[in-house]
Amino acid sequence: MPIYSYIAKSFDGESKKGTAEAKSKKELASILKQDGFFLISAEMGKTANKKKKFSLGIKYVSLTEKLMATRNLQVMIAAGVPLPRALEILSAQAKNKYFKKVLGEIKDEVIKGTAFSNALKKYPRVFPEIYYSMIQVGEETGKMEEVLDILALQLERVHELRSRIKGAMVYPAVIIAAMLIIGVIMLVKVVPQLSETFQELEVKLPPMTLFVVGLGNFFVQRWYIVILIFLILVFAIMTLIRSKAGKRHFDAWLLRVPVISGLIKKINCAYTSLTLSALIQGGVPIVTALEISAGAVSNIYFKEALKVTAKKVQKGERLSSAMSKFSHLYSDLFLQMLQVGEETGETSSMLAKLADFFEDQVNNITKNLSSIIEPVLLLFVGAVVAFFAVAMVQPIYSIMSGM
Repeated sequence: MPIYSYIAKSFDGESKKGTAEAKSKKELASILKQDGFFLISAEMGKTANKKKKFSLGIKYVSLTEKLMATRNLQVMIAAGVPLPRALEILSAQAKNKYFKKVLGEIKDEVIKGTAFSNALKKYPRVFPEIYYSMIQVGEETGKMEEVLDILALQLERVHELRSRIKGAMVYPAVIIAAMLIIGVIMLVKVVPQLSETFQELEVKLPPMTLFVVGLGNFFVQRWYIVILIFLILVFAIMTLIRSKAGKRHFDAWLLRVPVISGLIKKINCAYTSLTLSALIQGGVPIVTALEISAGAVSNIYFKEALKVTAKKVQKGERLSSAMSKFSHLYSDLFLQMLQVGEETGETSSMLAKLADFFEDQVNNITKNLSSIIEPVLLLFVGAVVAFFAVAMVQPIYSIMSGM
């Protein structure tokens, strides 16, 4: 299909230059008319079937960028801006090159007559299932503005929840990183110097000291092997966690670790409540909402629980009854509140209240997480420091006692 370079004007006199795919000038004029412009002139350029240039660009769009785009789209739709024009504005505003490209391609699809939700489905890495499913409901019901508002609120809450979790992980990560850096510096700089001193004095070294000295020499002489081993370990762990069997074992382990287990359950309960509430409020059928929610939770056991619940609900079982089979994952409060919501016909609002509750719970745990982890880290760091200190001091005591 040929690409035309065109000049167009809006009915208000606004000029516009650009390129677009069209079978003919007549079709191009029709496309521009849908966007509120009339064609002034057009020249045929190169065909669209040219080979794509190789690009090393990372195809990633942050949650913040999607949130801002959704909120801006909702405002423009509410103001009566045509969807293609709104998408063009969002594309121009986007700082992420990949997101800019995606929005531009979606705009072109919409101009050609493709439904907005179907255009979004072509980019699952950018727009998850919950996004295009709710947009589809908005198209079917004619409530696009309300659906976009619900989506924006849901994304805002997910963003806040993720930020709290990441913030709680900063302190232990910094402590562990500092400990590793200091440990490596001691092994590379301090231990070899002490080792030379012990050799000059011909001191018989105990096993603990020999281990530390040997480790220090290995780091100095075979540093490239250390880096290679580290990279292999990281790659192996990441590969294992991404595999189905590895992910299952890792998630099972997380659900057994004290403190972490409670946090994991509350995070997944919060995600379940948030997603289900938004989908049901947006008009998505309950079975579909459960299947989509299974993709929103991180733990594989919660995913399986929601998928099984969806099948049971599809067969006619009540939601609260179906979810009660997973009381080891979802708390009694969650199940009881869900049952009350069904009985009163306020399932969506009850789930929204549950989402608020579990978000507060996660917030409280993450705030106190540093005070819980700090003693454990101090004990661990103290044990490592004590080991190195004893290993280096033992030979010195032997020298002093021999004098």
